[in-house]
Amino acid sequence: MPRHVAIIMDGNGRWARGRGRPRTMGHRAGVDAVRRTIEAAGALGIEYLTLYGFSTENWKRPESEVSDLMGLLRLFVKRELSTLRKNGVKIRIIGDRTRFAEDIRELLTKAEEETRNNTRLNLTIALSYGARAEITHAMHEIALKVAAGELSPSDISEELIEQNLSTSGIPDPDLLIRTSGEQRISNFLLWQSAYTEFVFEDVLWPDFDRSHLEKAIDNFAGRERRFGAVI
Repeated sequence: MPRHVAIIMDGNGRWARGRGRPRTMGHRAGVDAVRRTIEAAGALGIEYLTLYGFSTENWKRPESEVSDLMGLLRLFVKRELSTLRKNGVKIRIIGDRTRFAEDIRELLTKAEEETRNNTRLNLTIALSYGARAEITHAMHEIALKVAAGELSPSDISEELIEQNLSTSGIPDPDLLIRTSGEQRISNFLLWQSAYTEFVFEDVLWPDFDRSHLEKAIDNFAGRERRFGAVI
């Protein structure tokens, strides 16, 4: 069983287009898949689940689509927070929150605060997130400490860089799943995925369910992880 599973949730638009419906309907169906996946991860005993919800590049989408996505985000937090809290889910948000409306920022903070003592499942949601921006920010923070004399260049290590990433304290993903059949990681957890196992599923995200998660885990279980060594 992988300790940490990360998922790139892809295919909402194609799911809707294949049914002759607007993209917004695909995003709404995708929210149901998020709920199913969180429940399945908890039931299967996965400790950490990270979902790529909204990338920095997604801000370039049409204003109407972004607005609908923000509405779905508000609705999801308001509707699901109580259930997530009762089910022992600890929520963590990574990404640039400054671009979100104030009420959304408050909702995200509330979700983190009200679930911070939960231990059954650690749920990380990447929102307005980009791995290159994350690494750049970490380098900036370290550079400031070097300039202030708090660190010397010789102090910089992989461990120090990891401590300055938004995922500090979270183990690297063992398994990364991308739905929709696309085979790329789209600026997601670039540093953290150095030795992650990848599974690319043909299923579109709104159709993803426990059976697909179990299939990916079975795939993972059959692999030999060497981390660069010879076994």
